[in-house]
Amino acid sequence: MENNAKIEIKDLNLSIGKHHILKNINASIPSNKITVILGPSGCGKTTLLKSLNRLTELYPDVKMHGEICLDGQNILNGRHDVTQIRKRMGLLSQRPYPLPMSIYKNVTYGLRISGRKNKLFLQKRVEHYLREVNLWEEVKDRLKEPAGSLSIGQQQRLCLARGLAVDPAIILADEPTSALDPVSSQAIENMFQHLKQRYTIILVTHILRQAKRIADNVIFMYLGEVVEQGPADAVFENPSKEKTKAYLNGVFY
Repeated sequence: MENNAKIEIKDLNLSIGKHHILKNINASIPSNKITVILGPSGCGKTTLLKSLNRLTELYPDVKMHGEICLDGQNILNGRHDVTQIRKRMGLLSQRPYPLPMSIYKNVTYGLRISGRKNKLFLQKRVEHYLREVNLWEEVKDRLKEPAGSLSIGQQQRLCLARGLAVDPAIILADEPTSALDPVSSQAIENMFQHLKQRYTIILVTHILRQAKRIADNVIFMYLGEVVEQGPADAVFENPSKEKTKAYLNGVFY
């Protein structure tokens, strides 16, 4: 592995039924950076993201081979506990899915099922993680209210706080601003810039402007293949592949 790589993907292939979706994927994801998986709709971005915490295994008729090495350990072999892998990688979906309970209980849910029930401890953790996602000041007097009473942007930040509460090392974000208004989208982007100091962030988007704003590292995909990858400045300012140049010039949609 490269010295600063958190994840190394080696010769990863994934098929669902007769459809070969991911084709010989090789990629390196650095620690404590925002890696953006970029490309047009249908190119395999979300499938690659969900492969990282083995959520693709929930699909029927899926076949996957290759390696995904997390801190040097291949997590695709049978020795690794899938539950523990998923705890290390919090997933933020396109639309927020708060649990049907209070704001407070949403944040403490993962802590409680892991056996942490001390009231004072939970109170401190709730404040800590809500501050992490810049939500504490907005909801500190509403903690007993249903999570569904929050705006969509607030719900998305609450879902991230719930994910952070189980202490992951990696945040997987699948087009996390696609359902949000511009102000909420900017808040999420700013939050990621802050969180990368402590987490490795992997974000899927098809919005080129967003990728240029926040990416430290870029993986550009097209038709299930990695076309180009590297530091964001290099990929955006001096792409080496013709397909990347075409995409950046608006040819692929």
